[in-house]
Amino acid sequence: MLREDIIIDIFSGWRSFLRKCLFRVLRVGPIPSHIAVIMDGNRRYAKKKKIDDMTGYDAGALALLHLIIYCMELGVKYVTAYAFSIDNFRRHPEEVQKIMDLTMESVMLLTWISKLRLVRVHFAGNLQLLSADIQDAAKRLMESTAGYNNFVLTICICYTCSDEILHAVEESCKEKWDDGIGIMGYDEGNDYERLIKVVDIEKHMYMAIAPDPDILIRTGGEYRLSNFLIWQSSCCHLSSLGTVWPEFGMFHLVWVVLDFQQNYRYFAKKKLQL
Repeated sequence: MLREDIIIDIFSGWRSFLRKCLFRVLRVGPIPSHIAVIMDGNRRYAKKKKIDDMTGYDAGALALLHLIIYCMELGVKYVTAYAFSIDNFRRHPEEVQKIMDLTMESVMLLTWISKLRLVRVHFAGNLQLLSADIQDAAKRLMESTAGYNNFVLTICICYTCSDEILHAVEESCKEKWDDGIGIMGYDEGNDYERLIKVVDIEKHMYMAIAPDPDILIRTGGEYRLSNFLIWQSSCCHLSSLGTVWPEFGMFHLVWVVLDFQQNYRYFAKKKLQL
């Protein structure tokens, strides 16, 4: 079955009706605005199922499509997925190339989904590290969906938070320099005044398109952030699941949201203190 057919099947039928009923009950409590996910465990899934690694990544891409649909129906406006780290370029070249091929295929599919459901798609990361054809396809998709605001999907590719912060600082300095201000100045008391402020850095972050995540999910039983949204996750609910990513489903999402709702007052209080 083609992925387009799978998506249409998910949106319709009795399973869609039951899912919407469940989500309606879940919406009695607070619903997160932004869910971020570290999609870990694709290769372990492939090993477990005795299939090749690429089929495992393909299953992971399908799991992400399911998550997107579930979040749209639940009322979550922002979803961010950690698809490929800059550090992943250290893997075997053949594996990297297969992932890039899957990325290109996913861009084509997201183009179709964005038209169907008015989804804004954003790619966050050092896109210059991608091949020219993927860069062009990604830029075309971002430009064509820039006017949509019902749902925002961010794919972090060629991304690490360290690189994001470095990029934001460099862009902030360049902006001040181009304005003829410089980086440091003097106030009236002849004390050094910081002309690069937090607001300047955050404006130039790759993730400036979305608010800080309310929930950050990592599958695969790991408890590391792996250089993902470190700047943005200081006050979000962290959820580590033992299941590998391709096996992540609706009930995993429901469990995570219920856990978030139980701790909502704590995180809401923390955000007010920032």
